[in-house]
Parts: sequence; structure tokens; C-alpha cells
Amino acid sequence: MNKKKNILILGAGLSASSLLRYLLENAEKENWHLSIVDQNLSALERRINNHPHASALSFDALQPNERQPAIAKADLVISMLPAAYHVAVAKDCILLGKNLITPSYVSKEMMELHEEALKKGVLIMNELGVDPGIDHMSAMRVLDEIRVKNGRIHIFESFTGGLVAPESDDNPWNYKFTWNPRNVVLAGQGGAAQFIQEGKYKFIPYHKLFRRTEIIDIEGYGSFEGYANRDSLSYREVYGLEDIPTIYRGTLRRKGFSRAWDVFVQLGATDDTYRMRDSANMTPRDFINSFLPYNEHDSVELKLRHYLKIDLDDQLWDKLVWLGIFDDTFKIGLPNATPAQILQHILEKKWRLEPHDKDMIVMYHKFVYELDQKYHEVVSEMVCIGEDQTYTAMSNTVGLPIAIFAKMMLKNQITEKGVQRPIQKEVYTPILNELEHFGITFKEKEINPPRLYNPEAIWR
Repeated sequence: MNKKKNILILGAGLSASSLLRYLLENAEKENWHLSIVDQNLSALERRINNHPHASALSFDALQPNERQPAIAKADLVISMLPAAYHVAVAKDCILLGKNLITPSYVSKEMMELHEEALKKGVLIMNELGVDPGIDHMSAMRVLDEIRVKNGRIHIFESFTGGLVAPESDDNPWNYKFTWNPRNVVLAGQGGAAQFIQEGKYKFIPYHKLFRRTEIIDIEGYGSFEGYANRDSLSYREVYGLEDIPTIYRGTLRRKGFSRAWDVFVQLGATDDTYRMRDSANMTPRDFINSFLPYNEHDSVELKLRHYLKIDLDDQLWDKLVWLGIFDDTFKIGLPNATPAQILQHILEKKWRLEPHDKDMIVMYHKFVYELDQKYHEVVSEMVCIGEDQTYTAMSNTVGLPIAIFAKMMLKNQITEKGVQRPIQKEVYTPILNELEHFGITFKEKEINPPRLYNPEAIWR
């Protein structure tokens, strides 16, 4: 009998639920043992429920001296820790000769480990979640199919959104938090969004980001709007599209969300760079008023409408009132908080998923290519609805690709080494095929006539 393989999993938060379920369900058949590390040991023990092929561990995975002994015993390491800690874990894995999987973006610091990982014969596979992850794999499948036909890619657009499922959509924002609320509040900050359109570089500064959106229709689910991600240009090289005239990656929300969210951007309520004095004693109404000009006669509502030119009958106003930002009946209670932290605190009261709610992941790709002196367009769409509050769409789309790839690695089906993304055909094909068994399926369709930004465009 083959030696039992030990999988070390660092972090067992909500996004790891589907990963753990898959690995536990296959542990006996594949002869695996799971060593799962989480700070909440009692919750982890309840989750694994005395499974004979799993151990619940509790140590500080952020400390090298505590995690290195566990890494040394592992055949494979999966890090579900916050992204900031993946590089440190990767360094340990390279030192100890262990392969690593993470769902997070390849940072500059992670990429600098590539040569060292190659020398040690170690694979550090990143970006194996949903976005990044499934977006890469599903896009590369279509791009490779076009290349096989000798087509030349002219436009590539890709959008992903973590949203609330239609049956649980019961507020005027058509939105609830389905992942880290802090990341939602800070989305788009840290520099201008960058992309290229018909060979022209385009930049959208943060204060304009949510007013430059693209309307996208998803079959069976209606209209969405997409705003630009911070950096689309780096994916030209990743996808082998260095000469493409148009590449644009973005985030999906329901129509009307971005214009309403822009109110907070224009106020400065999403700023995370300074602390507000006496924030603990502020009410939501005080918080909003702190950004508005002083006027002893006008109400906060009137000042806000005048400041941002919002008509009283504007549906945007209904969204703001519903959030409770003019409430004066309770104090925020966050001492020395940034504006972004206070806004997040207010939003978490209104945008929380209720116990019966389900979330939804929506992904959309648009490809326009030239073949035999004729343009063609292919659209690829995926919608995944969560099962419940444990096995959410976010958990399924983040955890299942990692789990499937882990199985492939432990079966010695992967030969890649170094710091990698899942863009190779031998990686994405089996993962996408197995994901279909879990209802994560892409529907592709031809669009005629193809939609070009410049119908007269020719290859230069």
C-alpha cells in the first residue's frame, strides 16, 4: 500500500469550507491525512467531527518557528492565510522542499522566489481560487482554442462579481457582503485603473472609477455593470497577449450600485489613511455630516443633496436612506477609526447575509478575434449559486479548484516547478472538467455581428 500523504492546510476560515469537504470526502480513497491549522480549535474540531483522516491543530501559523515543523512533515502545503503571509510560507516551503498552493495573486515578492523554487524543485502554485483562478483557467481555455485556429485576438474583457443570489436579493443596493467587507470598501484604491483600448492606454483615477462603467447582460440573470480593476495591463504577458489592442478586467455589480457607491468616494468616506477624532461618539449622521460644509440652518440630508447634486426623486437617494447613514439614534463606538472603518461598520449592519441567504458568483469573458479576414466574437458566462451559509458560492469557487489541483499534485500529474499560475492546458483542463460536476459551468456563445470599439479597425 502506498504511503499516506499528509496535506497541511494553514487557515480554515469560511472560504476553506468547500476545500475541506472535498479533501475529507476523498481522504480514505486517496490515502490522505489532513493536518488543519486554525486559531479557533473548537470550531475546527466540530467541523471535522472526529474524521479518521484529519487532525485539528492550533498554533500561530504566522510564526516561522511554529509552522516550520508542520511544513517539514507535509507532502503538500495549502495556505489559506491572508495574502500578506503567503510569501513567508513560500520561503519556508522552498527551504524545506515542499510544494505550496495559494489562492492569492502573485506579488512582486512572490515572483522573486521563482528561480530559488526552480533550483529546489518546488512548485508554488498561486492564483488558484476564483478571481484570480477560475477566471484565468476559463479564459485561457478559449484563448488557446482561438490560437489553435490561428485566430488573432483583438479584444479580451473579463469581469467577476461576488454578489447576492437573486432569491436573497431584497435591498435597494442589490448587494450584500459575500467576502471580506474591508476589501469591498477599499476596492479600487492605491492608484489609477489601467487598461488598453484600441491600442490606446487608458487610466481611470480612483475618484472617477465608479462613474466609468460598462453594462453587461448575463443570460437569465439580467443586467450588471462592470468597473475597471486596478491593473489589466499585467495580464497581457500572463495570457500571451502582448500585442492585443484591447484588454480590460473588471468587477461586476448590479446596475445602479456604482453610481450610489460613488457618493461615499466623493465624500471621502472610503479613505483609510487617517483617523477621525472622537469617532467612538459619532452617530452615522455625525459621520456623514463631518464631510459636509458647515451650515447651521440646513439639514445633513439637504447639505448632502446640494453638495453632490442629488435630486430628491433620484433612486440613488433611496439607497442612501435605506443604509441608515442619517440615523442619529446610536453611536458608532469605534475609537480612533478611519473613515473606511466607520463606513464598513455601518454597512455591515445592512449588507450582512442572513442565515437563509445565498450568495452568487458571476463571471463574464468577451473575446473578439480575427480569422480569415473576418471578425468573430465569443462570450463565455458562468453563474454559481451558493448552497448555504457554509458552502457558499465563494467557498465553492475558491476551494474546489485548490482541492482538485491538490489531488493532481499528490497523484504526480503535475511537472511544473517554480512560481506559477494555472494557465497551462494540462492544469486548467482537468480542473475545469471536474468543476462542471459541481455545477461550475461556462456557457459559450457566438455573437453576430461582433461588437468592436472601432468597426473600421485593422491590424497594424
